[in-house]
Amino acid sequence: MSATDATAGPAVAGPAPDERLRRWRLVLGGGPADGTGRALTGTDAAMDGALTSLYGSDDGKGRRTGGRSAGLEGSAPSVARWLGDIRTYFPGSVVQVMQRDAIDRLGLSALLLEPEMLEAVEADVHLVGTLLSLSKAMPETTRETARAVVRKVVEDLEKRLATRTRATLTGALDRSARVSRPRHRDIDWNRTIRANLGNYLPEYGTVVPERLVGHGRASRSVKKDVVLCIDQSGSMAASVVYASVFGAVLASMRSVATRLVVFDTAVVDLTDQLDDPVDVLFGTRLGGGTDINRALAYCQSQITRPADTVVVLISDLYEGGIRDEMLKRVASMKASGVQFVALLALSDEGAPAYDREHAAALAALDAPAFACTPDLFPEVMAAAIERRPLPVPAGI
Repeated sequence: MSATDATAGPAVAGPAPDERLRRWRLVLGGGPADGTGRALTGTDAAMDGALTSLYGSDDGKGRRTGGRSAGLEGSAPSVARWLGDIRTYFPGSVVQVMQRDAIDRLGLSALLLEPEMLEAVEADVHLVGTLLSLSKAMPETTRETARAVVRKVVEDLEKRLATRTRATLTGALDRSARVSRPRHRDIDWNRTIRANLGNYLPEYGTVVPERLVGHGRASRSVKKDVVLCIDQSGSMAASVVYASVFGAVLASMRSVATRLVVFDTAVVDLTDQLDDPVDVLFGTRLGGGTDINRALAYCQSQITRPADTVVVLISDLYEGGIRDEMLKRVASMKASGVQFVALLALSDEGAPAYDREHAAALAALDAPAFACTPDLFPEVMAAAIERRPLPVPAGI
């Protein structure tokens, strides 16, 4: 046995030859040119039929056709049956991808206006974005079903995000109110010990706390003002959904005064609807142009306590307004003491498309622009509240 053989790990068995042929047959889609010679039966045949309906069918010459397919027949009942099939044969994450592909490839957006269709879909953030873009065209018979779908997604997001967001921001708000002469029950012992390590007495094995560090006592007063300024252009759909949920969570905290503003070429203040994020979402109008400067002008006009205000701009920065004025407005807010945060996206979708020139200009103003996942957002807000460096992801 060679040295290489002696150090090699145990061999990992791959799928059996017949299983490999089965998988390749499902990938290649059949026809004389796929080379597998494998026929499908039972569940495999049903899975293949669902895939063929969406991704194309054989044209008789062994080639897969792309683009539109007649497999779903363009009717809500057949699409609903197809949605039921894919939920039977594929895991939820795959179902969501196939739904998005069906809407994009087969032009099924109009069918989402039918209640039967909505009741069959796997609800997720992307579907909510599509429904919001269609909301103005929805007949009244569909609107309540659509709201139920949106509410389910929103409630699931709130369950996942609310507790951690409140805990993280409450800690940040308490730390930002730290006092140097705390009452005994308000002493932050970890920070007090670190601040007095120079007073360690080895013979007694103790630290003499010359300086006490503590938290400010919790109060009902508003400690911070937060302004969420959200770009509602079509590419920002997922970000709008997440931002609305976070806005509702922040609005539920007594020590934070939250304002939520959405914009395209117009500006709409949805603050009075923050108690219900579903109302916020149906108050948006996805699509259209972008005027960041106008939106920031409105947000700036609402600021009364600059040193205690955090402005969060969520936008891909493709500005249709006056670029130089936008940058001057950001610089003015920062000079007044406002903490300014620029997020290129608030979603799990990965690196977004954005205006790199504008992002670089903001970075030069000490306002780095970066994409943020929903799980990172509480940490970003905590850092902004405490006026410490933002946790910008690596590679930005």
